[in-house]
Amino acid sequence: MSVALPPRKTRAIDRINPVAKLAAALLLAAVLVLTIDWVSAAVALGFELVLFMWAGLSLRVFLWRTALVWLAAPSTGITTLLYGQASGKEYWSFGLVHVTDGSVDLALATTLRVLAIGLPAVVLFITVDPTDLADGLGQIVKLPARFVLGGLAGMRMVGLFIEDWRALGLARRARGIADGATLRRLGNQTFALLVLSIRRGSKLATAMEARGFGSPIERTWARRSTFGNREWTLIGIGLCVAVLAVTISVGTGSWNFVFA
Repeated sequence: MSVALPPRKTRAIDRINPVAKLAAALLLAAVLVLTIDWVSAAVALGFELVLFMWAGLSLRVFLWRTALVWLAAPSTGITTLLYGQASGKEYWSFGLVHVTDGSVDLALATTLRVLAIGLPAVVLFITVDPTDLADGLGQIVKLPARFVLGGLAGMRMVGLFIEDWRALGLARRARGIADGATLRRLGNQTFALLVLSIRRGSKLATAMEARGFGSPIERTWARRSTFGNREWTLIGIGLCVAVLAVTISVGTGSWNFVFA
């Protein structure tokens, strides 16, 4: 009997340890959340867009996978524009809505910051294999194996949830009970999926416990997770982008420390 081999990692970003991708994304996010100004976010976003060209993603894949970020950023900006800090010249007001110089600057900074934090996180993690991430968290970060393997099992269940939702919809339609009120149908189907998920989770937990995944002794790993020059290079790039964003922001007098 032949065994299907995992796909080869042809792109350089696919061969980077997921722990390094996680560290780089968290580093950028940690720096950008310390300030609310459009200069630091714009600088970081500009460098990120240039670096994305070396990620090996086509424009179609990039836009499709990051669609939620592109939608969330302007939505957050519009909300901040209408209900943000009122200061400076007022352009328009209605009730609680005040569009002023302060709300415009804050809306621009918020929009750019959402993009600068969200885009690299999505780009880095769409190339992450859950098993590789679990190996890295267990061997390099030294997180408890029980926690790591439980999280990996949960991530592997996401695809099954989608299939279960589709199967439940087809089954209810075949029985003639899927043509009622939309909200009621969604509620009933969601409850059915919840019950099915709890049953599957209980069986999975029992099976993993029976196979020794809950053992308190130190476990071995089937694949060795390495952390070398490629990983340090990615973290260094993230650090350089963060330092440049802070330096330019401070130099232009735009730095606005959130905890000041």
